[in-house]
Order: sequence, then C-alpha cells, then structure tokens
Amino acid sequence: MTDRASSPAGPEFPWPGQPSPGTPPSPGRPKQDPGPVPPARVWLDPHAGWQDTLYERLLEQRIVLASGVLDDAAATRLSAQLLTLDAEGTGPIRLELQNLRAELPAALTLMGVLDVIRAEIQAFAGGETGGAALGVLASCPRRAAYPNASFTLSEPKLQFGGTVTAVTAREQQARRMVDSLFYRIAEAAGRDAGEIREDARRGRTFTAAEAIGYGLVQDRAAKRPG
Repeated sequence: MTDRASSPAGPEFPWPGQPSPGTPPSPGRPKQDPGPVPPARVWLDPHAGWQDTLYERLLEQRIVLASGVLDDAAATRLSAQLLTLDAEGTGPIRLELQNLRAELPAALTLMGVLDVIRAEIQAFAGGETGGAALGVLASCPRRAAYPNASFTLSEPKLQFGGTVTAVTAREQQARRMVDSLFYRIAEAAGRDAGEIREDARRGRTFTAAEAIGYGLVQDRAAKRPG
C-alpha cells in the first residue's frame, strides 16, 4: 500500500479555509464594525427660490398673478397683495387670471376686496376660467382675454354635512352666495341674472370672441407697449 504523502501525485493540499496539516486551528476573526453609514447626498436646487423672486418682480410692476385653485389661503394672499399695491400708489393694477378655478367662499372674499380697491384693476384672463372664478373676473372694471382663453358658466359646487337644521341653514346661505355671484356676473355683462343662472345650469362655454359678445370681457389682450 502506497503512503499518500509519498504518492507521485505529490502531497495533499488542504481545501481553502481548512487548516494545513499539523497547524492548530486559529480562533475566528471578530466581525468588524462597518461604522456609520454615510448620509445620502442631497443635491440642492439652484432654482428653489425662483418663484418667490418672480412674484416679487411682478409686484414691483404692479402685476398680481392668480392661477390654479383659489381657496381661502390663496384669497387671503391675493387680497394682501392687492391691498398693499393699492396703499403704495394709485396706478392701475394688472391682475393675471391664468386657468383660475375658485371655491365660492374664497371667490366672494376676493370680490369684496376688489370692490374697495381705489386703483383701477385691469384683468387679463388666459387658459380656462369658469365657475365662481368668473365672479372675480366680473369684479374688475377692465377685462381682457388672451386669444387662447375660454370661459365656462357653471353652478358652483358646495357640500354640506351635519344635522338637518345645520344643513338647511347652510343651504340658505349657499343660495345667497350663489345669487351674489350671478348678480355680479350679470351686472358686468349687462344681462339679466335669470339669464346668467340658466346659462350656468346648462354649463355654457365661450371662446374669447364669444365672451366679448356676451359681455364677460370687453376686448382681446393687446401687446404691451415697449
């Protein structure tokens, strides 16, 4: 029988991880603490403050921009801007309405502020203006539409909850609010409030040219002089 150590195949080598023959096993290495995980890098947006800067520059030119959904917070902010400009001077204020939609209470709040502004408000409507937002437009003495503008007369949507007594009281209040909205639009357009209400029930829409004929706006927006 041939000794394996003197085999022609040579000495037997241990498998990886196995101790060599005659070598005592070494104690296991303790696991090293990987240390704290480095925080993820956050890239700063160099244009993060561009919107605030833009609004400030617009206000310096007596221009107020209203876009998106007009809720209570937005109505408060716009009212503050308009009242500040009115206190600073008597020159006209340009109110840009871009794709404006409005909650009825917020629209009535802004309409009340527009009623007491001494400076002339020149409204310019672009995109789609509809519902209670038309009350904001109608509250401006001068109204113009951009060529792409569209307008929708529609009934404002309100939701109520609570007891029967509370819901009844709120429904009565809502009717008064809707009446105020339709009366204001009718006054601006030179039409009867009943006609405005009926067209709102039908959801009547207007192009810029049709809105001029209906009385919602007075003319098209023209290029500003250089």
